[in-house]
Amino acid sequence: MSKPESGRASTEVHIPDRTPAPTSLPAPVPTAGPSSGTGIVAARRAGLLFTLVLGGLTALPPLSMDMYLPALPAVTESLASPAATVQLTLTACLLGMALGQLVVGPMSDRWGRRRPLLAGMVVYIVATAICAFAPTVELLIGFRLLQGLAGAAGIVIARAVVRDLYEGVEMARFFSTLMLISGAAPIIAPVIGAQVLRLTDWRGIFIVLAGVGVLLTLVVVKWLPETLAPERRHVGGVGEALRTMRGLLADRVFAGYMLTGGLAFAALFAYIAASPFVVQEIYGASPQVFSLLFGINSVGLIAVGQINGRILVGRVGLDKVLGVGLIILALAGTALLLMTSGAFGEANLFAVATGLFVLMAAMGLVTPNTNAMALNRTPHAAGSASALLGTSSFLIGAVASPIVGIAGEATAVPMAVVQLVCALTAIGCFLGLCRPWQRRAGAVI
Repeated sequence: MSKPESGRASTEVHIPDRTPAPTSLPAPVPTAGPSSGTGIVAARRAGLLFTLVLGGLTALPPLSMDMYLPALPAVTESLASPAATVQLTLTACLLGMALGQLVVGPMSDRWGRRRPLLAGMVVYIVATAICAFAPTVELLIGFRLLQGLAGAAGIVIARAVVRDLYEGVEMARFFSTLMLISGAAPIIAPVIGAQVLRLTDWRGIFIVLAGVGVLLTLVVVKWLPETLAPERRHVGGVGEALRTMRGLLADRVFAGYMLTGGLAFAALFAYIAASPFVVQEIYGASPQVFSLLFGINSVGLIAVGQINGRILVGRVGLDKVLGVGLIILALAGTALLLMTSGAFGEANLFAVATGLFVLMAAMGLVTPNTNAMALNRTPHAAGSASALLGTSSFLIGAVASPIVGIAGEATAVPMAVVQLVCALTAIGCFLGLCRPWQRRAGAVI
C-alpha cells in the first residue's frame, strides 16, 4: 500500500502488505496533496457539486442501457428486424463499456483525466445522436458499440479521480456516496424512457441521452479540474500501458480484489438478467409489481452502501466489512437455491423477493470496499487499475448472465446456482489471494 502523503489529512491506518508490489510496475509517485495544485483544492472544496459531477459520469452508462429497454419492441417494429437482432444493440453497448475502459484508463494515466474524458464525452454525444437517426439496425448496432466505448470514459475516469484525491477510508466513503447516485440510475432510467415514449418514438430517447451528454460535458468543463499532476503521468505508449496492466495483474492482492469484486458483480448481473423472467413468468407478478420490487431492491443496495460509508468505514476494517458482505451474498444465494429447487416445498414470490433483496443489498458492502482496497495499492496507475476493475466486472458478468436461462423457462434454479457459485468463488479469491489475516490487528483498512 502507498505511504501517506505529506500535506493531506487522513484518518486511515496504512498497513504494509506482506506481498511487495511487482517490480514490473512503474515506480509509484507520491499522490499529490491539497497543496500541490489549485485544481485538487477546488475539487475537495466543491463537496456536493463535485460528488454530483462524478456521480453523473458513473450514472451515464446505466442510463444509456436502461432508458432504452422500454423501446425495444418499438425498435423491432420500426426497423423491421428480428427481436434477436435488436437485442444485439444492448450487447454491443455493454461490450463497448467493457472494452472502452481498457482504452481510456491508460490514456488518462498518460494525458491526465480531463482530456480523455472530454474526448470520450464528445464521441458519446456524436454516437448517440447518430443512433437517433439510424436507418438500419446494423448501423444502430455499430453506433451503440461506439456509444458504449465512449461512455466508458465516465466510469473509469471517475474512479481514477477518486483515487487521485482520496485514500483508504476516505476513498471507501466516497465510493459509497457515489453508489447513492449511480445506484439510482437503474431505478429511474426505465421510467424516464417510458415517459419519453409517451411524447415521441424510440429515437427521442437517444436525443434525450445526447442532451444529457451535452449537459454533463459542460459541467465537466466548468467544475471538474485536472486531478493528475503532470509529474505523475506516464510518458510511454501502448507498450508501457500493457506492461503496467501486466504488472497490476501480477500483483496478487490487487488481482484478488479485482476478481472478488467482478465475481460478486456477476451474481448481481445474474439477478438483472433473470429477475424479469423469474418474477413475472414463474411467480406470476405483473410488470408493475416487478418494477416495484426492482426499485425496492435498488433502494436496498443504496441504503446499505450509505451504511457502509457513513457508519462502518473508519470504525471497522474494510476487509472485515467486505468479508461480511461476501458471507451475506453467499447465504442469500444458498437460500435462493433451496427455495427455487423446492427443498422446503414450493416457495412464494415474497420469499424469493426477500432473498433477492438481501443479495442485492449485500453489494453495498462489497463494491465500494473492493474498489477502495484495490485502488489503494495503485496510486501510480489509477487509470489502468480502474480500467481493469471495470472491465473485469463487465466481462465476468456478461459470461455469467446467459447461463441463468440454460435450463429453460420453467425454473429459477440456474439463476440461484450462478449466484451461489459466483459468491463462493468470490470468497475463495478473497481468502486465497487477498489474505486479509496478514494485516495487522486494529487496522481500519
